[in-house]
Amino acid sequence: MGKNLFNKVWDLHKVASLSETRDQLFIALHLVHEVTSPQAFQALRERGLKIKYPERVVSTVDHIVPTQDQLIRPYRDDLAEQMLQAIEQNTKDFGLRFFGLDSDSQGIVHIIGPENGFTQPGITIACGDSHTSTHGAFGAIAFGIGTSQVRDVLATQTLAFERLKVRKIDLTGTRPRGIYAKDLIIKIIAELGVRGGLGYAYEFAGPVIHALSMEERMTVCNMAIEGGARAGYVNPDQITFDYLEGRPFSPKGAKFAEAVAHWKSMASDPDADYDDVYTLDVTSMSPMVTWGITPGQAIAVDQTMPVIAELDEADVEITEKAYEHMGFEEGGKIEGKKIDVAFIGSCTNGRISDFRAAAEVVKGRKVASHVTALAVPGSRKVKQQAEAEGLDKIFTEAGFQWRQAGCSMCLAMNPDKLTGRQLSASSSNRNFIGRQGTPKGRTLLMSPAMVAAAAVEGAVADVRNFI
Repeated sequence: MGKNLFNKVWDLHKVASLSETRDQLFIALHLVHEVTSPQAFQALRERGLKIKYPERVVSTVDHIVPTQDQLIRPYRDDLAEQMLQAIEQNTKDFGLRFFGLDSDSQGIVHIIGPENGFTQPGITIACGDSHTSTHGAFGAIAFGIGTSQVRDVLATQTLAFERLKVRKIDLTGTRPRGIYAKDLIIKIIAELGVRGGLGYAYEFAGPVIHALSMEERMTVCNMAIEGGARAGYVNPDQITFDYLEGRPFSPKGAKFAEAVAHWKSMASDPDADYDDVYTLDVTSMSPMVTWGITPGQAIAVDQTMPVIAELDEADVEITEKAYEHMGFEEGGKIEGKKIDVAFIGSCTNGRISDFRAAAEVVKGRKVASHVTALAVPGSRKVKQQAEAEGLDKIFTEAGFQWRQAGCSMCLAMNPDKLTGRQLSASSSNRNFIGRQGTPKGRTLLMSPAMVAAAAVEGAVADVRNFI
């Protein structure tokens, strides 16, 4: 029996066995941002410790930075300014690579890692952010970690983990018009549940997955964590190698060919063993929208919301809570729900292909008069490329605000927030209560193209009517 990629990478990076199920792993790449790192650096100072391998650390600012007037300092939010000053000082003191506000490579950590070529197949990656699973799109095993673990990686370049089981998620059939990567992963989470992946790594496979671009694969892997999985990945292939070739920190010349040979060897063997296999035929899919307060509470745009009496007993309590918060009626339609805010961006959908797809919808159209619409590139490089293609003009002429790079309205750590009971159509990754900045605010997750359609319609709309 062959081995899957997860176990190949795990075994390659295992430093020691700590118990029958727990191993110490070497972390090949450590990504750092301003929110989960200040206490970790302080702990190193208090213990008189140095960073083990500073060349394996890449840092940036993304969560707390404003997307308007980004360079005006100090920030009005004192805590944000303190975090920014801390990472500026810490990276200077410890001699770390830092893509700060004066760098053209600044942006969301899970976007700048791949676009600069740091993220590569067959390595382990850690970052103090839950959506580190994004990097699994390249055939890496990437873990989101907490602040104490950030400290440990800085000091030792290792972490202790329980070995995961591996579930292969095989997407088959033909992807229909209007179905984007975001729809695929929301559908998977809706089918398997937000706890379905507990104890697992998800291997996304099948012809539908391997027909996706690298940016689309990143979207799928990004939300593996929302399905309860500890990691998600796609086996590397020629699409992966083509994306990485020529990136600033990718191998060069003969070393690139050597790297490709190694990367190919890390892919799951044809006869690899899995703990579970789940198959989904996407041929009849419709665009997906979340209606509740977890990413698993999702339906197709042309479906109706669930009736509580028809649910399993285990789902009743969270469904009742969702209806109470959202103000929706069971059995009602999601299409046509009036929105107040439209947000395109985040580490899930802040890449150039996301803005191209949304621009296709809004071009020649106008945002509804009652909707506040934001388009926020995930990195400076994405912003520059979009502007070179004229996408910024398409958005601004339609009535969107074209912003600077950052996490923005994905989470309530910067000035971009909902107010009151606003309903947001969002291309981000979480619809938890309070996630977008107000305890009464409501979030509907969908693809960037669906967000664009909702912005124009002023309500949840089927993007297939716009493309």
